[in-house]
Amino acid sequence: MKTIIPSDISAVQLQQVMQTAIAPRPIALASTINSKGEINLSPFSFFNMFSTVPPVVIISPSRRVRDNTTKHTLENLKEVPELVIGNVNFDMVQQVSLASTEYEDGVNEFIKSGLTMKHADIVKPPMIAESPVNFECKVLEIKSLGNFGGSGNLVIAEIVKIHIQEKYLDEAGNLEQKQLDLVARLGGNFYSRNNENNIFEVPKPLVTKGIGYDQLPNEIKQSDVFTGNDLGMLANVEILPIGNFSSEKDVHLSAQKFLKNNEIDKAWEILKL
Repeated sequence: MKTIIPSDISAVQLQQVMQTAIAPRPIALASTINSKGEINLSPFSFFNMFSTVPPVVIISPSRRVRDNTTKHTLENLKEVPELVIGNVNFDMVQQVSLASTEYEDGVNEFIKSGLTMKHADIVKPPMIAESPVNFECKVLEIKSLGNFGGSGNLVIAEIVKIHIQEKYLDEAGNLEQKQLDLVARLGGNFYSRNNENNIFEVPKPLVTKGIGYDQLPNEIKQSDVFTGNDLGMLANVEILPIGNFSSEKDVHLSAQKFLKNNEIDKAWEILKL
């Protein structure tokens, strides 16, 4: 196994390793404004939610690795501690990439990218009309993580209002994950696309307790067929079925077909002698 001590490699190499391994990362399309009223729009993949009550998100406009300069987004937020975060789907990803261009200070990336400004209700920066969801946010704190090229600046912000395009809601008024078609950042120039063709569900064991891997019969645990995912599904039943179980490869292959369709009970039925 290759091992790396972060201090032994360059910041560029470390960034490449981390951004490739820590992926996919959601994209925050951040709209900010400075004290002169100049608007900036820039995407950040150092972004996530960290609290529901209060509703808190964090983005990190890191210092540039190549020259240790700070980004316009960070400077704007120090002057006007408000922002709008729009999420990013496949239909707008090329325009969002264009907005990441390092234009001169004072240039409005809405205009450069062709994305549409929309008036926000509470905060000063505009919303992004194309984003499926816009979060109006107020900054609670900006925490610097260092003064080196690549050092992060945690912008801790509270969501004060959420705007959702109705076409992304289901009949019950809830966000429909499959329809959002969100994209995320990977390493290098790679992105991932998350739609009905490649997302899947894994039931959470919240109500009942699975028996656990340690309680699986040896015939199952020692199988040459079952993957770690297969064993995890079989171990997530509340009660181990009564009886003896087959160790035959053909039987395990048949059970695996049911597991691929999330039919765990049928898989256990096949495995019983």
